[in-house]
Amino acid sequence: MKLGIMGSDATMGNDIDRVVAAAAEAEAQGFATFGLPQIFGADALTVLALVASKVPRIELGTGVVPTYPRHPIMLASQALTVQAISDNRLMLGIGLSHKMVIEGMFGYSFDKPVRHMREYLSILMPLLRGEPADFDGDTLHAHASVSVPGATPPPVLVAALGPQMLKLAGTVTDGTVLWMTGPTTIAAHIAPVINQAAAAVGRPTPRIFAALPVCVTDDEQAARSLAAKTFEVYGFLPSYRAMLDREGAAGPADVAIVGNEAAVRAGIEKMSDAGATEFVASAFGNAAEHTRTRELLRSML
Repeated sequence: MKLGIMGSDATMGNDIDRVVAAAAEAEAQGFATFGLPQIFGADALTVLALVASKVPRIELGTGVVPTYPRHPIMLASQALTVQAISDNRLMLGIGLSHKMVIEGMFGYSFDKPVRHMREYLSILMPLLRGEPADFDGDTLHAHASVSVPGATPPPVLVAALGPQMLKLAGTVTDGTVLWMTGPTTIAAHIAPVINQAAAAVGRPTPRIFAALPVCVTDDEQAARSLAAKTFEVYGFLPSYRAMLDREGAAGPADVAIVGNEAAVRAGIEKMSDAGATEFVASAFGNAAEHTRTRELLRSML
């Protein structure tokens, strides 16, 4: 299982130069992937284009770009531009986001989200392959081509948690991006559904790109209390709540990988055993705990 680092500084109000430095550090330390979320801060793809111009080797991922605010023609153009700048190192993670965001903040309809993603991919995937999109759906339309010299099709991973989305991801894309999803749920639900969907249409085994909060510490109780506060919102969002319920977890603190070096190593290894092909750590805690977490992760490379 490959290991990566989630660099959330750009979405936390910090200087973008720090994000570039964090990516450079992750690359120098041998991590496979440096990922950025797309929340309500700096644009992840724009930041990754800057990172790509300064950090030459590590894979760069989005975890994830919401689809509703960006027409697939525009996202294809953005993604292929980052591909060209990065010498084709982008992993494009996309997702629906959540009803409270799409309807409450953007004012778009969140009706039939699986239909939306199916139509979105019907446009996005051919455009990324350099093919024209000629599509008229119920909610999305496209009659266009996108060409960016030097860009190859990036792998596309969908934030898929429910059965219908997992089947769609396995049938059409390269895999799924997970958050707040523990090993029991990956083994019993995520991996079987997406892998069977891919196999049924002759596609390669999908990438299962799993991310969780991680903290190496001697005070597990304090770290879990911090996780409960820091990641509280994810316990209320319906899609993540469903995954936590499958896991038998009361909240995000229960799926965070927390403890001393041996405990955290064992927790990450459980993710691999469950079927995750890649694990991206979202480190939290104080400075000393960050250092210990990074050293433990490096020892697992």
